[in-house]
This record gives sequence, structure tokens and C-alpha cells, in this order.
Amino acid sequence: MADYIQKGEVLDHTPVSAVAGGAVVVIGALVAVAPRPIAAGALGSLAVEGVFALPCATGATGAQGSEINWYATSGVAHASTGIAAGNLAKARLATDTTVDVILNK
Repeated sequence: MADYIQKGEVLDHTPVSAVAGGAVVVIGALVAVAPRPIAAGALGSLAVEGVFALPCATGATGAQGSEINWYATSGVAHASTGIAAGNLAKARLATDTTVDVILNK
């Protein structure tokens, strides 16, 4: 039997180190965004659904709906390297420094 807990757009999270507001956080295979700062060891919230503008390196393009990854080592959204983050909410141009991503879809 399964019991309903919550909608799931935002999850509770207690980070080991402080998290800045707007930071992308990877938890296992899940990519999340901290809507506000979370102190180390304090309970906070992470958004795991919604559309967020994530930083990306220039030079690549992508069609709306294309899969996009989060490359934590470089701190950017990437077409082929990293953990699955979601899908492009709009087309990505080669000159874009951010991409609109529908998280975890």
C-alpha cells in the first residue's frame, strides 16, 4: 500500500555544506534548484520540478524538448555530459549563456 506524502515539486533537504539560493544541487540521479539559501546542516527546500534558467557554455544548439544534462564539474547545462536534468523549454541558440530547462522531465 502507498500513502500520499506531498505533491513533489519541492523536497526537503538538509545539506552537509551551505547551499546558495539559485544553486543547482545534485542528489543521486536527481537535479534540483535551491530557491533560497540553505545553511549547512539546516533543513531547507529544493525545487525538483518547474522551468529554470540554468547556465550553459556557448557554442551548442538544441531544439525545444531536447534532453539536457547538468555537468556538475563545470557547473553548466550540457547536451551530452553529466546527469540528466530535464528537457529544453525553448530552443537553445549557440550564443545563449543560459538555457530554460524543464527539470526532471
